[in-house]
Amino acid sequence: MKLMVLMVPLILVSGFVVIFGLRSTTTSSWDFIARQPAWLWWGHIGNSSLNGASSVKVHAKESDESPPLINGFSPPPQAVEALPFEDPNVLKRDVSETSGPIAAPANEALDLATKTRHKTEHTSLEKLEAGLQKARVALKEAKNGKQADDPDYAPAGPMYWNAKVFHRSYLEMEKQFKVFVYGEGEPPVFHNGPCRSIYSMEGNFIHRMEIDGHFRTKDPDKAHVYFLPFSVAMMVRFIYERESRDFGPIRRTVSDYINLISGKYPFWNRSLGADHFMLACHDWGPEASFSVPHLGKISIRALCNANTSEKFNPIKDVSLPEINLRTGSIKGFVGGLSPSKRSVLAFFAGRLHGPIRPVVLEHWENKDDDIKVHQQLPKGISYYEMMRGSKFCLCPSGYEVASPRIVEAIYAGCVPVLISDHYVPPFSDVLNWKSFSVEVPVSDIPSLKKILTSISPRQYIRMHRRVLQVRRHFEVNSPPKRFDVFHMILHSIWLRRLNVGIHDDHFPSN
Repeated sequence: MKLMVLMVPLILVSGFVVIFGLRSTTTSSWDFIARQPAWLWWGHIGNSSLNGASSVKVHAKESDESPPLINGFSPPPQAVEALPFEDPNVLKRDVSETSGPIAAPANEALDLATKTRHKTEHTSLEKLEAGLQKARVALKEAKNGKQADDPDYAPAGPMYWNAKVFHRSYLEMEKQFKVFVYGEGEPPVFHNGPCRSIYSMEGNFIHRMEIDGHFRTKDPDKAHVYFLPFSVAMMVRFIYERESRDFGPIRRTVSDYINLISGKYPFWNRSLGADHFMLACHDWGPEASFSVPHLGKISIRALCNANTSEKFNPIKDVSLPEINLRTGSIKGFVGGLSPSKRSVLAFFAGRLHGPIRPVVLEHWENKDDDIKVHQQLPKGISYYEMMRGSKFCLCPSGYEVASPRIVEAIYAGCVPVLISDHYVPPFSDVLNWKSFSVEVPVSDIPSLKKILTSISPRQYIRMHRRVLQVRRHFEVNSPPKRFDVFHMILHSIWLRRLNVGIHDDHFPSN
């Protein structure tokens, strides 16, 4: 009897705990765990543990507050870290309140057949997350560890925030990163893109991802990220009506595609797109991404137009290099003179395009023999030969922040001078741009010569040498080579996926 008197209250208490525990779990069927560093800089990894993860529950109702903007070029490096579960600053949002055609719990994708597969999916997801957690720990250990052996290339030097951590991260990516490419959609808008234009990175990446045999997986349950293979440049060409100023057809195409894949597969709804990515080099890429709010706010966006004043968020988005592959190849565009033979201090040639270039031309066109600035090159003078013979190449933004001149300068061994506001240079999570380029605010254009001549010959030679060293990361190769631009884009996406952990508590019922 005494035993019964003790056991009955315990049973009642346990019952209440189970009931209220179930209630609490049903408020959020799908969570995504987000690490929230202000920037993914690997050079300054903090002392906080990478073993934890913080749960961020996401609503359909997103905050009206804008993400922190990073003005200028290089924000202060911050720690890559995981917030603890009990962190009081974690923003908690409930997915179950999602409304609209892509609502997570009510979507048609959550049918009976999918439910019966849930146990397998959950196990696959747990395995994926366990592997990512090991990678996070490995990156933290790499900071003070020994440089990994590599027969091809071992990153080193001030061009990297932390060369050893980058190298280890790259090796972890090669070892486990898997991408699932949705098969829905037909060319030319889907699974296709321009490969010989200023938007060539769209077509080049889509093509390489389609035929890749290492990172691509045909099994979506084994994927860390999911690629949405549409080309904004091709949409503008085939869907948009010129002079109509009607962006509606592009918005509807993107929205319909997300509705299609979210209705056919459970993966978009599982994370509200946090482990999905799109890639666009067209200026309208950011605009197209906001055709679906979660695509713009939550998914990974790989964009050439990496403008923080236009909602580019470096915490989750990827800055792409804009590369104008006129012939579809970089053959003949790589190489230049040694520093001692570069007789021109600075060079720029380009038509009026946007608000910055007119300022450059106003102050420097035909004003100084050391700074060669032209709206149109004199007859008989080669644009690329001028780059190969100049110490510094001016890279002012046009209407949008990205400029193909940045990569053209790097190919030519010319130290790029970035003249822009609100621009996040490519691969800034790994590369320390201040070590091999010059960043000039628009307001300092009148002082260009003073800024460039203040760089000592010794420092210039160092910068030139570093440009040659980082060039491999911007080269387009067919087939791709390790550490080239294709792999660096994948690595940037890999870093963003490392910054997000995904789990599902249980499968909701309709």
